[in-house]
Amino acid sequence: MKFLALIPARYASTRFPAKPLARLGGKYIIQRVYEGVSKVFSDAYVATDDKRIYDVVLSFGGNAVMTSMEHKSGTDRCFEALQKLEAKGNKYDVVVNIQGDEPFIAASQLESIKDCFDNSLTQIATLVKPFASDAPLSELLNPNSPKVVLSNEGNALYFSRSVIPYLRNVPQEEWLQHHTFYKHIGLYAYRADILATITSLPQGNLEQCESLEQLRWLEAGLAIKVKETNIETIGIDTPEDLQLAEDFLSNNQ
Repeated sequence: MKFLALIPARYASTRFPAKPLARLGGKYIIQRVYEGVSKVFSDAYVATDDKRIYDVVLSFGGNAVMTSMEHKSGTDRCFEALQKLEAKGNKYDVVVNIQGDEPFIAASQLESIKDCFDNSLTQIATLVKPFASDAPLSELLNPNSPKVVLSNEGNALYFSRSVIPYLRNVPQEEWLQHHTFYKHIGLYAYRADILATITSLPQGNLEQCESLEQLRWLEAGLAIKVKETNIETIGIDTPEDLQLAEDFLSNNQ
């Protein structure tokens, strides 16, 4: 089975313009992501809409592919990159989508999502992390940290910015001590034919409500396989997050 790792990276982020080219520990953020990914995948590319990012990736010895500025999601950008690479004669079975603002993604997490495709029935795969039982309630309630509930077979039943499930007859401040809640880690992998399918789907009602694109796939009847990880990652959404990442990097070197 041949895997293609793609790292979508756009320049015009609303909350943090030029984020992929910001420095973290002396390296570009996008460079740290790429170097981590390329240790696991022999075929890894940054999929970008900006020539500045493209040139920087080539400058540190990485692979990059230019894509349209019109894409609304990283998934759409990945599909265009796949099409361009396949037009050059490459053929891939599975596409792995790694966010360009996740410089601390671990090799074990990437291996875990690859392992999901040992099962021929897996269409889409992603990761979750259990919330710690002693985590502050504010962490569980944070709408920017989507939650997910799972089936007995390890497939996602639903993703939400709200806390799911709701624990009836349990005081909210005790929820984390009475149930294992799962936080979604925004790492996806798709069979190549499924990626073509999901990028052609119209936006669903659930996605419009929660602003979570994976709900479009569930609403269409597709299955999302879930693997659990206990490794914490730090995404960089704002300049303030970059300082937290610098502190994390310093403490772990």
